[in-house]
Amino acid sequence: MRLRRSRCLTCYWHEGAFVVHPHPHGTSMELHPAAAEILTAFDEWSTPDEAAGRLGHLTPDTIEEAVAALVDAGALLAQGSTAARRDELIAGQWGAWMPEASFFHYATSDVYDGHPAGDAPAPPDGEAGGPAGAEAPAGPLPPLFTSHPAAPRVLLPRRPAELRTPLGEVLYERRTHRDFTGAPVSLDTLAALLAAVFGPVDFIDCGRGALYRRTSPQGGSRQEIDAYVGVLGVSGLSPGWYHYNGLLHALELLSEGFTPQDAAHLCADQSWAARPAFFVVLAARLERMSVKYPTPRAYRVCLLDAGHLGQTFALTATALGLGPAQTGAFRDSAVAGRCGLDNTGHTPLYVLAAGHPEPEARDAPPPAGVAAFEATTLVAP
Repeated sequence: MRLRRSRCLTCYWHEGAFVVHPHPHGTSMELHPAAAEILTAFDEWSTPDEAAGRLGHLTPDTIEEAVAALVDAGALLAQGSTAARRDELIAGQWGAWMPEASFFHYATSDVYDGHPAGDAPAPPDGEAGGPAGAEAPAGPLPPLFTSHPAAPRVLLPRRPAELRTPLGEVLYERRTHRDFTGAPVSLDTLAALLAAVFGPVDFIDCGRGALYRRTSPQGGSRQEIDAYVGVLGVSGLSPGWYHYNGLLHALELLSEGFTPQDAAHLCADQSWAARPAFFVVLAARLERMSVKYPTPRAYRVCLLDAGHLGQTFALTATALGLGPAQTGAFRDSAVAGRCGLDNTGHTPLYVLAAGHPEPEARDAPPPAGVAAFEATTLVAP
C-alpha cells in the first residue's frame, strides 16, 4: 500500500501534547513528536518500506506502529482512496488560502454531528441568549458595555436619525464609495448613525441579568462587537480616535491626532482611505461570546456579526446621504494600537468608513459594455 501525507494537515502543540490534526477527513490525535519526522518521509506516494529507507535511524517496528496510528488519524492517506481524492480536491480549491483558511473552516465544521441530543455545543443563534436548552455560564458574565471612564467624553446629540428614505431606494442606491468631497460631516449626522447602528434598541431579561438588542442580528445577543471611531472631518470633533460608548451615547477620546496619511497607512496603503470623513473599526471583545459559547465555531459568528453591522452601517449611511465604504485590508496591530486594543481578547475585525460622496466619482468603474461581457464567463459551460 502506498501512502502520502495529507495536504490538509495541521500539527501543533496543545497543553503539552503534540497534536496531528488532518481536516476535514481525519481526527485530531495526540502523538509523539517523532511522528512529524515520519510524516516528512511521506511527502510523495511511498510504501512504509520506502519511507523507512529514508529514516534509517528508526526501527521498522517504530515506523510500522507510527504509520498505523497516522493512517487511523487520517494524516496518511492510501493512494486511490476516497479520502485521498478529496484531499487533493480540497488542496486544489483552497490552495491559495492554505493552511490557515482551510483549517479554520474545516476544524469548525460539523461540530453538531455525532452528538447525542443535548450533548452538542449550543449554537449561538437567536436574539435572547441562544437556543432553548443552552446552559448559562457558571462564572460571572463580562460587562455588557465597554467603557473608558478615564477618557475625556463628548456626549452626543440625541436626535433620532432621519431615516425616511424608502427601503427600496436605499437598497439600490447603496454602493461602496471611494471618492469623497472632503466636506466635514455634521456631529448630528455621525451621532445619529452611531446610535442607529451600534446603540441599544431595548433590553432583554436573560435570567441572570439583562442583554440588549441592536438593529442588526447578533449571535445570542452577546453584542461582542465594539465600535471605535477615527475622526478626520467631523464638525465639532478634533481629529483622533474615539470609542463609542453605546450606553451613554458618547464618544470617549483615546488618542489625539489623525491624518489622511495615517488613515491610508492603517488601511494597507489604499489611497482612497485618505478621503473619508471618519472611520469605524469593529472590534470583537471575545470573552462576551466565549463565556457562553466555548466551541471554536463561535468565532465564525463573531465574523458574521461584524458583517451584519457592516451592512446596517452601509444602509444607514446611505439613508443619511453619506457614502459608505468598508475594507478587510488593514494593518491589524497598528489599528489595534490606535484603538487602544490589546489585540488578544479585544481585536479588530472590520474597518468601515463614510463621508460626503463626490457627485462624479473618479475611482468608480465604468458600466460594463459588450467587450466586458464577451470577456466574462457568466455561467459554467
